[in-house]
Amino acid sequence: MQNLGKTVSLKKNKVFATTNLVKMSVLAVIAYILMFVHFPLPIFPGFLKIDLSDVPALIGGFALGPIAGVMITLVKNILHFLTKTSTGGVGELSNFIVGTAYVVPAAMIYHLKKDRTHALIGVLVGTVVMTVAGALSNTYLIIPFYSRIMPIDAIIRMGTVVNSRIVDVPTLVLYGITPFNIFKGLLMAFTTLLIYKKISPILKK
Repeated sequence: MQNLGKTVSLKKNKVFATTNLVKMSVLAVIAYILMFVHFPLPIFPGFLKIDLSDVPALIGGFALGPIAGVMITLVKNILHFLTKTSTGGVGELSNFIVGTAYVVPAAMIYHLKKDRTHALIGVLVGTVVMTVAGALSNTYLIIPFYSRIMPIDAIIRMGTVVNSRIVDVPTLVLYGITPFNIFKGLLMAFTTLLIYKKISPILKK
């Protein structure tokens, strides 16, 4: 048990080495910039917009470990909250919850054995965990908080416009937010698997 504690401590120290902090900072800034490159899809409610800002966090998680992925996700959302929030921090909180839920299991599985199979399994598991976390957090935390900024009926109407089955919060989560997170998770997985091997040597120096 004592040896396990020492191993965890050594890994944490390695993650927060100066060179890794620099790499995490660069990835966090890239992730922050990518938050501005977003677009809606007509099949999802208008307040849900696709962006690839979690890709740098996933890359950081693969290269440097799950803790690094969480830190990148945290920093990019803090930067966005301080400079560009339009939701009073609710959007950033939601982004952090689902981003962390995606990156942590994906990076943990990849670090069991660093090959393409474990990377693929990792991002698929990450997509499932993110989808569940997104459903629960939006039902019990994010939508109730956001309803203080925008009336809940207006939020639901944004869903009804694209899907007539959306009539309340549970159906908004089921038919709007859940398929959106599945689509986003798979898109980020495809993008990361496409580029990771090309840029990972830079991060591992």
